[in-house]
Amino acid sequence: MIAAPEIQADFSLLQDFLTRRSDDISVDGGGTTPLAPSDFTCTSLLPSTNCARPLDPSLHDMGPLSCNAGPRETDTHFSSDTDFDDSEGKIPKQGKGKKGKKGAAERNKGAPLRGGGGPNWMNGHHQQNGVENMMLFEVVKMGKSAMQSVVDDWIEAYKHNKDVALLDLINFFIQCSGCKGVVSGEMFRHMQNSEIIRRMTEEFDEDSGDYPLTMAGPQWKKFKFSFCEFIGVLVRQCQYSIIYDEYMMDTVISLLTGLSDSQVRAFRHTSTLAAMKLMTALVNVALNLSINMDNTQRQYEAERNKMIGKRANDRLELLLQKRKELQENQDEIENMMNAIFKGVFVHRYRDAIAEIRAICIEEIGVWMKMYSDAFLNDSYLKYVGWTMHDKQGEVRLKCLTALQGLYYNRELNSKLELFTSRFKDRIVSMTLDKEYDVAVQAIKLLTLVLQSSDEVLTAEDCENVYHLVYSAHRPVAVAAGEFLYKKLFSCREPEDDGILKRRGRLSPNANLVKTLVFFFLESELHEHAAYLVDSMWDCATELLKDWECMNSLLLDDPLNGEEALTDRQESALIEIMLCTIRQAAECHPPVGRGTGKRVLTAKEKKAQLDDKTRLTELFAVSLPQLLAKYSVDAEKVTNLLLLPQYFDLEIYTTGRLEKHLEALLRQIRSIVEKHTDTDVLEACSKTYHALCNEEFTIFNRVDIAKSQLIDELADKFNRLLEDFLQEEEEPDEDDAYQVLSTLKRITAFHNAHDLSRWDLFSSNYKLLKTGIENGDMPEQIVIHALQCTHYVILWQLAKISETGSTKEELITLKRQMRVFCQICQHYLTNVHTAVKEQAFTILCDVLMIFSHQIVAGGRDMLEPLVYSPDSSLQSELLSFILDHVFIDQDDDNSSTDGQQDDEASKIEALHKRRNLLAAFCKLIVYNVVEMNTAADIFKQYMRYYNDYGDIIKETMSKTRQIDKIQCAKTLILSLQQLFNEMIQEHSYNFDRSSPTFSGIKELARRFALTFGLDQLKTREAIAMLHKDGIEFAFKEPSPQGEVHPPLNMAFLDILSEFSSKLLRQDKKTVYSYLEKFMTFQMSLRREDVWLPLMSYRNSLLAGGDDDTMSVMSGMSGRGSSVRSKKTKPATGKRKIPEAEESSSSDSMWLNREQTMTTPVMMQTPQLTSTIMREPKRLRPEESYMPVYPMQPEHHQPPIDYNTQVTWMLAQRQQEEVARQQQERAAMNYVKLRSNLQQAIRRNPGLMEDDEEPIVEDVMMSSEGRIEDLNEGMDFDTMDIDLPPSKNRRERTELKPDYFDPASIMDESVLGVSMF
Repeated sequence: MIAAPEIQADFSLLQDFLTRRSDDISVDGGGTTPLAPSDFTCTSLLPSTNCARPLDPSLHDMGPLSCNAGPRETDTHFSSDTDFDDSEGKIPKQGKGKKGKKGAAERNKGAPLRGGGGPNWMNGHHQQNGVENMMLFEVVKMGKSAMQSVVDDWIEAYKHNKDVALLDLINFFIQCSGCKGVVSGEMFRHMQNSEIIRRMTEEFDEDSGDYPLTMAGPQWKKFKFSFCEFIGVLVRQCQYSIIYDEYMMDTVISLLTGLSDSQVRAFRHTSTLAAMKLMTALVNVALNLSINMDNTQRQYEAERNKMIGKRANDRLELLLQKRKELQENQDEIENMMNAIFKGVFVHRYRDAIAEIRAICIEEIGVWMKMYSDAFLNDSYLKYVGWTMHDKQGEVRLKCLTALQGLYYNRELNSKLELFTSRFKDRIVSMTLDKEYDVAVQAIKLLTLVLQSSDEVLTAEDCENVYHLVYSAHRPVAVAAGEFLYKKLFSCREPEDDGILKRRGRLSPNANLVKTLVFFFLESELHEHAAYLVDSMWDCATELLKDWECMNSLLLDDPLNGEEALTDRQESALIEIMLCTIRQAAECHPPVGRGTGKRVLTAKEKKAQLDDKTRLTELFAVSLPQLLAKYSVDAEKVTNLLLLPQYFDLEIYTTGRLEKHLEALLRQIRSIVEKHTDTDVLEACSKTYHALCNEEFTIFNRVDIAKSQLIDELADKFNRLLEDFLQEEEEPDEDDAYQVLSTLKRITAFHNAHDLSRWDLFSSNYKLLKTGIENGDMPEQIVIHALQCTHYVILWQLAKISETGSTKEELITLKRQMRVFCQICQHYLTNVHTAVKEQAFTILCDVLMIFSHQIVAGGRDMLEPLVYSPDSSLQSELLSFILDHVFIDQDDDNSSTDGQQDDEASKIEALHKRRNLLAAFCKLIVYNVVEMNTAADIFKQYMRYYNDYGDIIKETMSKTRQIDKIQCAKTLILSLQQLFNEMIQEHSYNFDRSSPTFSGIKELARRFALTFGLDQLKTREAIAMLHKDGIEFAFKEPSPQGEVHPPLNMAFLDILSEFSSKLLRQDKKTVYSYLEKFMTFQMSLRREDVWLPLMSYRNSLLAGGDDDTMSVMSGMSGRGSSVRSKKTKPATGKRKIPEAEESSSSDSMWLNREQTMTTPVMMQTPQLTSTIMREPKRLRPEESYMPVYPMQPEHHQPPIDYNTQVTWMLAQRQQEEVARQQQERAAMNYVKLRSNLQQAIRRNPGLMEDDEEPIVEDVMMSSEGRIEDLNEGMDFDTMDIDLPPSKNRRERTELKPDYFDPASIMDESVLGVSMF
């Protein structure tokens, strides 16, 4: 650092003095006696200062505060704080020595401290137009005044009376924290910061945990902005004089440092934000000083290099004096920043509150970006690097956004090399962060790193980001798509503007399209092209919309020396092209990447219309050519046939493209005749449906072509079917293939078109009936015949619902539907699994459609069509589920035919079984089948939890909403069925500790959990469940007489799992019902075989009597809250009805016997760090509700109400005695505490209640805090040393590596790992 020799000498003496003082006050357990708090004042430490009140002792551990320089003025800059001549002598002059030190306090002696002020201040209140308004906090909160004028008024008041203005500023910070207390003038003159903060803590509102920075609403959001703006404007307006007066800044920094060390969250949060914003403003001042010093130095050297005759010595002296003043100002700014950085940032960036940590990281990012020469080095980057491991997403997010601002400026890349090498792996791993916002910003940061240097990220690092383009979360995928585009597609060949733009295969995008295809194939996620396109849509729109280039790559021959696309690459290109056309035409992301269709803006709608016009003009001509080229390739043709769905069909007429339409229709007809693949045929059907739009003039032409095709198919099917069914001998494979291929074509078209006029029901009915009679019908023919018949019935129902119907049409549809259901029921027993699955699925759909729901919505005319399955059909459906769904994975060979054992086939088979189960559960939920059939489903809940647990649980929830009692009876029925199955397998002499019985008990426990916590809602259902369970347990008496338990007695052990869900009064009712089945001999039995009865009785008796204890347990539950007010004693008799007692008090009854013997655990008293409390004076609302030791309850006669009240008052007296004992113990604990770091914060009221074990030191006292920390940690916290002027700066090597966490954290001291 360049400075005048005399300044360097003064600064060295000051540093030496402070170093010796720091050694004197170190507390090491012996030797030197620690100084008293009164010794830590500006008056005793720095005799030359003019501070009027002692500084907080914590400031002296943060580095030297400059106190040897008076106010300065610049010769060119003036602000509202600039000291002009005071002709009247109203503005007191600053003095030296002790007189100058006392001047600030003695000036106002004999006058009220709140009196005086500037022209816009009166009694410490802000003035406008001579009218008293409000204090500074209220002015900033209202936000109606310009912040510049508010600060200027305060500065004028500060010049007139420093103490009054400063007192208002202190109260401003106190009130911004949500504290209702006010610092008085007496407190300001005679109390230290720690004492003031303690007093304000006692004035804090304990009933609410909210304070201005956390309050919701637009006013408080604006307040936070105004709060930060006020601090910035204050420093900016005071930067030329007041901040160097060694009074205002010292007091503010001391106050904020003390508040930031408070255990009160509001104080800590608000003061940290203020300190960080203050630091940011000071960094800006330091930057301006650095610029002025550089300019002054350059002017000085330019003047000195002149010839002696032309050199102006007086100007040289003036520039030298100006440089000296700037250097002194910079030194003081350094001291202030050191005080804030070491006193606030170093401790609060590890605070227990995530918001506070986030504030620190956000601001240090601003410092490094604003003044990179001073702050962008490893000493400060390490804090950001460590905090990237924070467990709270918002803190990690601030780290990434801070780094983005640095990496965006490429001039700073050289200073980030070491940081990048050390923390690159962490940034890459954060792309998979559980918080999506963090993952997005991590990817964006890597994109900036990629732009800064291509060599930093390895191929493995890039691949970790590439696969995120397929993420279901769109912001993550879009960020990854931008990264992919920057890495692989940003380099294109330069174009010559003088040459016409090349198109097709010659365009610059041709190689990029090929690169996209290669990437898509290498990713091996060929079913997710739509997600890849959507990910890159925002950043590579021009590339993805270059359909002319894609079309040319598919149709044109390759150029000389160019390698042609392979068949696999062509398929991938067609799929990508289809996805880009869909994205352009629909303007919304694919399924799973959005909450729904958003409303398009006018600009987006215009772009959508332009894209549809452009793609229609292109592919209306080229699509017939593409279909002709790839007509035999089913995969390519399927995707190409979907393109007309996104056409603007009006262009066929306006663009005179009818001949291309005819070519397209010919190609579609040819494809229908060539292919039998279901996907291809359905694509042709959808294309006809898209083209057959009555709004356009091409409708008639397309409809005629479609009708001709279906006429031919229907005639051919009837002719082939007649020959196929009349043959006496078994039909050959060729005839069966012809029938199947024609039937598949008709079925595919019937899916999207109404073919009722071709009367396909009769043909299919004959085919299906023959298959039932002969049993030798080919499997695929039956499957497609069932599907086609299903479509016939659905189209007829749709026609009747829309246009109305005659009675004959209703009768015909009803007859056809019932006949078809009978056919499907017959095919449930078919030998082919695929046929049975098809029949089951269609049957479930038909039963659902024609259930009682069909008449909903005013469709009463369809009531004759309602069809309810009989018991035999319900039984067959349930049997199918049990035989084909609840099977082991290895036993399911239906979909794999015993040939495919790969993982994909197993997943597909599981997906099919889940669909079958969901179809049947839908019938249960909508009350199409009896609810008790669900018992066979519910009993599989535990065994098949991984495969079907979500479906079964949702079915339970829906059935409970329909009928709680019937659902409960179904649950107990499922447990009874499992119990009977166990009896059949192991007989009645089973072991109740066996896995089978334990599994049934666990299932009962899971069932009990599904009833939730609201016992009143499920009261009747639980009671009915117990009733059925008791009846089942005593249903089968022992053939050996009453001396032996009933055969199902062990079921009571299972039933006891539901006892906790009974209300207290219901337990008595259930117990009375149990006694009806018990004999006198049973109640006396104590053998092991009677244990289920005894345990069940005990579960009903637990908390079943003693109303007095119920009242007291309720009172204890209400009094356990720390925030609750002091409970008032009962003043009159009050009866508590049993039915009105809350479930919370009932739940406490269940554990009454355990809690009555719990020993008293004394809570750890609350500690604060900054506030050195006097002996604790606990208020009633701050005390803890103790747990009283009580003797086990004996059976006693009922106690009357007067006895209850007497007993309660006696307990109150015991409570007061116990509270006094706790107070004494708390005071002793405060005096004898040995390790402040291990104090535990439990009180959720005034103090913090954060339970997460996070590295923080809010429990530590301010005295000796840094010394205590540094004993166990090597923070290596360097003093802020602003760089020398740029023209004197020399290149230096990187400083030592500060990124090793081992040098920062000592686990033995902190006792917990960092984040």
